[in-house]
Amino acid sequence: MPVAPSTAQRRLLHRRALDVQVFARDDGLFDVEASLTDTKTHDVSLAGEARRAGDPIHEMRLLLTVDTQLTITAATSETRWMPYPGACDDHADAYARLVGLSLMKGFRQAVQERLAGTRGCTHLTELCQVLPTAVIQAFAGSVIDTREGDAAGNPPFQLDRCHALRRDGAVVAKFYPRWHLSASEPAATAS
Repeated sequence: MPVAPSTAQRRLLHRRALDVQVFARDDGLFDVEASLTDTKTHDVSLAGEARRAGDPIHEMRLLLTVDTQLTITAATSETRWMPYPGACDDHADAYARLVGLSLMKGFRQAVQERLAGTRGCTHLTELCQVLPTAVIQAFAGSVIDTREGDAAGNPPFQLDRCHALRRDGAVVAKFYPRWHLSASEPAATAS
């Protein structure tokens, strides 16, 4: 059921924008540029300094390189706007700890183990959470076969990962008939 439109007058206070772009490189790798930007619609004071309406409170980027298996081969971060210069950006290169992680297997938990709390920046660590699905979406249909499954005979990765793509559901019956299961057949649980 859609949310009913508000009858009360509203005014925008804050905007958080997330942007993830994935680029194919000539060497067969992929660059992922993810950013988080927070802005206010009114002037605020941060650390004793005035921040004008529309100027970023936070502007941060994660820069990754991944291979076709979705393994991170290089990672760094950049903080352009922050509330506390010299402190917010003083986490060395904490996000280099993402190197070696797979975006397909255990990524979100590994990020929490390596970068949660004071080991990283709250906002950059939160930004990491959108990376698996954003990169998978970029790879879908070109790097990752979304129709036939893998060489080992497993179904396409996206099946059984959301309610619409349940292997016993109507969407899979119509668009992935080879992989459809009747209600009596158990589906493997995706991790």
